[in-house]
Amino acid sequence: MIETHSLTRYFGPRAALAGIELTVSAGEFVTLVGPNGAGKTTLLRILATLTRPTSGSVRIAGLDPARAGEQVRRKIGFLSHRTLLYDDLTAGQNLQFAARMYDLADSGARIEHLLEQFGLAARRNDLVRTFSRGMQQRLALARTLLHRPEVLLLDEPYTGLDPHAAQMLSALLTQLAGEGCTILLATHDLTRSMELGQRVLILAHGRLVCDERTDAVTPATLAAVYRALTEERPV
Repeated sequence: MIETHSLTRYFGPRAALAGIELTVSAGEFVTLVGPNGAGKTTLLRILATLTRPTSGSVRIAGLDPARAGEQVRRKIGFLSHRTLLYDDLTAGQNLQFAARMYDLADSGARIEHLLEQFGLAARRNDLVRTFSRGMQQRLALARTLLHRPEVLLLDEPYTGLDPHAAQMLSALLTQLAGEGCTILLATHDLTRSMELGQRVLILAHGRLVCDERTDAVTPATLAAVYRALTEERPV
């Protein structure tokens, strides 16, 4: 469902990504960990068609985003570091706007379901600028799922969530993975990455330096590997 070959992205002379080879199968739940500046956000933004690679290739569901960008974007739900919500619209209006962008017919019931699911139904008519960071994150997650994407690209989705909301999100992601959704989730939390994903990838200095199945490695071993690999300096 996700494929990259020799994927690079340079910002001036600095390589944010340096030859990423990645394959994620349909229905697979993969977590991506790495220190700040490792390239996690850059990789997700390229997969979401928001940033162009310097070189290399990307395929989403067999499609080339450079040639079939609209088709690819309809298959993807992307949650970035920023919520990308409109502060001067209500929660309901933000979701209605997103529904129009995806040309979703009869979206009212879907919007109401998501507002209920994320605990925002009572605030549907309140402006987003009045929301806490955690509430904004929940609304951003609802918008990400609105069009029932086949692929979820999630950049630190637990940011700002209280323990109850975080537990709800984990249960929802597990459910979506069980229903066949392909998930690539970037996080700094090694423990959460082990609990959620079927595979865990470590990204350091723009390179994928580790790819392990979570049922084949212990948390302590992964933590030791993470420390060793992320402390190394690029050659």
